[in-house]
Formats: sequence, structure tokens, C-alpha cells
Amino acid sequence: MCAHQPPCPPADRPDHDAAHAVASHPEQGWTLLCNGTIVFDDTGGLLPGGRVIPPRRGGDARVLTCAAHG
Repeated sequence: MCAHQPPCPPADRPDHDAAHAVASHPEQGWTLLCNGTIVFDDTGGLLPGGRVIPPRRGGDARVLTCAAHG
């Protein structure tokens, strides 16, 4: 699915949220990554197979920033 070089991490790896954003909908609170993962503003997510990633709680929460990639 990812055409970036080097390729973004696949959805089944722990660092899946390091993939590039391909669609962002901040008004709805979610971003689609190029590996098929959907991440939510609350730090939770959905993997392509439907597995739910629970939100991280405490001081560990990271903010996802989206930038255009060519």
C-alpha cells in the first residue's frame, strides 16, 4: 500500500503510527495513514483488519501532525 521510500511501517508493527498521513479530517477527529491504519485524536485507532487500538492514557499521548508528502 505504501509507495514511500523507505516504506512506512506496516500496520501490524508497534510503530504503525509513524506512517505518512494520506487523508486528514481534523473536524471529525481522524487521520488515514498510508499503511491503512486510522488514527484518532484521542490516540486510539483501527488497523486495516478491524482490530481496535485503545487510546493511550497518561503522559504518553502523542499528537499526530499531518504534512503533505510528495
